[in-house]
Amino acid sequence: MSRVVVVYHSGYGHTQRMAQAVAQGADAELLPIDADGNLPEGGWETLDAADAIIMGSPTYMGSVSWQFKKFADASSKAWFSQKWKDKIAAGFTNSAGMNGDKHATLNTLFTLAMQHGMIWVSQGLMPANSKAAQRNDVNYLVSYSGAIAQSPSDAGANEMLPGDLETARLFGERVASVAARFTR
Repeated sequence: MSRVVVVYHSGYGHTQRMAQAVAQGADAELLPIDADGNLPEGGWETLDAADAIIMGSPTYMGSVSWQFKKFADASSKAWFSQKWKDKIAAGFTNSAGMNGDKHATLNTLFTLAMQHGMIWVSQGLMPANSKAAQRNDVNYLVSYSGAIAQSPSDAGANEMLPGDLETARLFGERVASVAARFTR
């Protein structure tokens, strides 16, 4: 069985709910980045031992949160030693807008993974883009490069749509499935 870790920052709880759904699908360990941009004790060792790392950040001002960026910059030590090379990688994000430049955040996560020499896993879900589609359908926001969700700015994390959380869960399941192929 593969060891999957979900490393994420969440400012208001929405990205944490997404991380929990991803982790549920992947049977993964959650590794939160705190409000100061730091990992808990032993966090770097946990990432080094993982077969797959799924990264998550809210989309703030068209990119990852500063806390996630601090983590990304600190990962240069792992990069220098090539500790994450050939690990499975994937990413997810949430923002208040339907679009909200989420793709820019996913691209930042993808670029970080590529710099580490990791192997990126896509969303792998067909879009819900027909006239019959409903906002609560899986992959309604239509992302191919990673899981995305939308939460109104005045909605609490407990109000996230089940369709977005199911999309995140299925994404975690896919990443774990791909990781298992590489760790046999």
